Amino acid sequence: MAVTEPAPTAPTTAHEGILHRQAQRESAARTYARSLPIVPVRARGLTIEGADGRRYLDCLSGAGTLALGHNHPVVLEAIKKVLASGAPLHVLDLATPVKDAFTTELFATLPPGFADDARIQFCGPAGTDAVEAALKLVRTATGRQGMLAFTGAYHGMTAGALAVSGGATDVRVTRLPYPYDYRCPFGAGGGRGAEIAARWTESLLDDPRGGVPAPAGMILEPVQGEGGVIPAPDEWLRRMRTLTADRSIPLIADEVQTGVGRTGRFWAVEHSGIVPDVMIMSKAIGGSLPLAVIVYRSGLDAWQPGAHAGTFRGNQLAMAAGAATLAFVRENRLADRAASLGARMLASLQGLAASHTCIGDVRGRGLMLGVELVDPASVTADRPVPLPDPRLAVAVRRACLERGLIVELGGRDASVVRLLPPLTLTDEQATAVLDRFADALAAAERAVRTAPTR
Repeated sequence: MAVTEPAPTAPTTAHEGILHRQAQRESAARTYARSLPIVPVRARGLTIEGADGRRYLDCLSGAGTLALGHNHPVVLEAIKKVLASGAPLHVLDLATPVKDAFTTELFATLPPGFADDARIQFCGPAGTDAVEAALKLVRTATGRQGMLAFTGAYHGMTAGALAVSGGATDVRVTRLPYPYDYRCPFGAGGGRGAEIAARWTESLLDDPRGGVPAPAGMILEPVQGEGGVIPAPDEWLRRMRTLTADRSIPLIADEVQTGVGRTGRFWAVEHSGIVPDVMIMSKAIGGSLPLAVIVYRSGLDAWQPGAHAGTFRGNQLAMAAGAATLAFVRENRLADRAASLGARMLASLQGLAASHTCIGDVRGRGLMLGVELVDPASVTADRPVPLPDPRLAVAVRRACLERGLIVELGGRDASVVRLLPPLTLTDEQATAVLDRFADALAAAERAVRTAPTR
């Protein structure tokens, strides 16, 4: 459905003028600017200040990019150090001390046993570039073309990445069921759905008449982010690792949003103890600047020189900022902090659900939290799980912004409110976030339930 915008009014302030010109000049494809009509001019940590003087608590964090929040001192210092050194900022794929330091720090964070036999490919600047590289890598290494991907997935906006994302169609991609306990595709729930999904996947792969193109790899997210903050059960992930290993199918873990401590472990695959064959990394690894890489088993390194390249794969400022971020998260055990604080926030949101029937489910891992909003009146004898309520979700997002809280929506029906605060979030800030969200939810619920239907 096309998104329409209200007729523009004549701007009366400087920030309204900027917003007005943006609406006139920029593509209709813009997204966040539609739901967050603010003009950021300063930012530090969790807080953004708009051109109109208003201050906001940012629980979007650049879609998970800002592990340390805005303009963290260690990131700024790392950038300043490179600038002051006179080092080249653009080096293609040449070796530099900055790149060496980044790679060394990144390898120090990898799951046990992975770094000992790993290779790294610096890709273009975005996560979707790394997804494309991962798909090309496994197809080159195996000589096969098929891919195994999952319903509800999101891997980026370029052609190959879109092909393995949910909702896309590609004859080379076999779509498999991702475990989603609240809306179990098998109607099982209670954890049984994950077991059924694993068995179905195994049966399909072993069926000589299953119609599955010979798979070059399986790509999955340990937690589906844009898909609605859906953590994969640890046992299901272990099953996927086993069945791919037994069939010589490389397993690709997309850690673009889940990595660098976000879920309570440095990498989300560590919750289950699996070691994938390929890890896709971006967002937080660049310390707020564009950077994307894949790290993979050396046995897959079948590329010829020049088989995969990118002009901006040598971003020295991003590597410096990224190395500083990785080290700060590791040295200050921020993954552990995300686990403990995230658990408390999750419990608080679950308590909120007890008094709001419009909350269908609360889920997440670490500081990657989701609240699925529903219409409780839609429950029937044949439909025990209520329908999603995207209208209410939009109203909650708007009410949050009015109260100085930035959140975004996700999920198949855009009915999941997503919270991605920085890992440096304090207890006091967490309380403020939860209080503002609770107030916004109550106000939006009243407004939507009393508004006339069209």
